Amino acid sequence: MSDLALIMALPSESKGLFEQAGIEVHYSGIGKVNAAFKAFEVIQKTGCTTLLNLGTAGSSHFDAHALVEVSTFVQRDMDVSALGFAVGVTPMDDDHPAEIHLERFFYDLPQGICGTGDSFETGLPKVPCNLVDMEGYAMAKVCKKLGVRFISVKYITDGANDTAHLDWEENLLLGAQKLSKLYQTIK
Repeated sequence: MSDLALIMALPSESKGLFEQAGIEVHYSGIGKVNAAFKAFEVIQKTGCTTLLNLGTAGSSHFDAHALVEVSTFVQRDMDVSALGFAVGVTPMDDDHPAEIHLERFFYDLPQGICGTGDSFETGLPKVPCNLVDMEGYAMAKVCKKLGVRFISVKYITDGANDTAHLDWEENLLLGAQKLSKLYQTIK
């Protein structure tokens, strides 16, 4: 796929494996604002028609070390419920619903609903989802607005619980290895 650009949040998620293989990776940094800005910048710079997001996520639903293709992104920290809106809904954004659905690409991977928020989740999110990250929804929304296909696969590093921060660090190398191997199947 020559029209594809690869985006990840942090170099620690790739452990240099992609670069060693000569693969260009665009790193967004942590959080929705950084992710939205970088996704927009990458699309403008590369002219890609597909943006591939590979990264890590926590989940109390999927087993640790699993690769999961995201079928839907939601915002787990958008909360304007005091004004009568459901948690996860951005008020007065009629063009872009609270849920962003993605086309399936990796038919052999399980699919999940990813809740994105600007916090490292260690408990149950306020919105229905079965994995959590900190960047995906923002990237998906930028792609939706610009008419760019978005594909996202997450490596489950932790159980999104009180030991998540320790498990995340410990599992980064194995995650990078599995994501790199997956990437090689599409190039």
